[in-house]
Amino acid sequence: MIRALPTLALAALLAAPATAEIQPYAGQDARDVASLSAADVQAILAGEGWGLAKPAELNGYPGPAHVLELAEELELTDEQTASVEAIHDEMTRAAMTAGAEYVASEEHLTKMFRAGHAEPDMLAALLQSSANALSRLREVHLAAHLAVTPLLSDDQKETYARLRGYGGGTGGHEGAGHDHPQH
Repeated sequence: MIRALPTLALAALLAAPATAEIQPYAGQDARDVASLSAADVQAILAGEGWGLAKPAELNGYPGPAHVLELAEELELTDEQTASVEAIHDEMTRAAMTAGAEYVASEEHLTKMFRAGHAEPDMLAALLQSSANALSRLREVHLAAHLAVTPLLSDDQKETYARLRGYGGGTGGHEGAGHDHPQH
């Protein structure tokens, strides 16, 4: 048996404003950078990872920020701590520079469209600039994971993976950080 919705409930449904599920970009038109939230911009400009190193992180290549957060549990030596701190500091500096370039290129793209000056010949150059900056930013973060991994023992990498919730120890990559033959 099908029951009809009460008139009041039906009226409320019909009068309800569009939700974010129906209109996922609602309210985003006022952003300075259309493609990035304020939190994204803040994280990128601060040199944070922004998930750009997930291929490394999830496959047995620990990241410097998380290694330092887990220094006690990993029982890092003073030498390891100093090395990871140096990698982290350099990564953050380089990420802030590349991140600023990425945000600026995305902001320029937003301004071009907002001003009504979107030209096909300008579009390709702006997109290339944004892609290059994002590529540099990812490289900075991924390279830091590559630099940290060989500094850790196999036991430390296993502990790191377990503490980060990756269950498989090295993330399925046995011997992460060791040299592999080039193909």
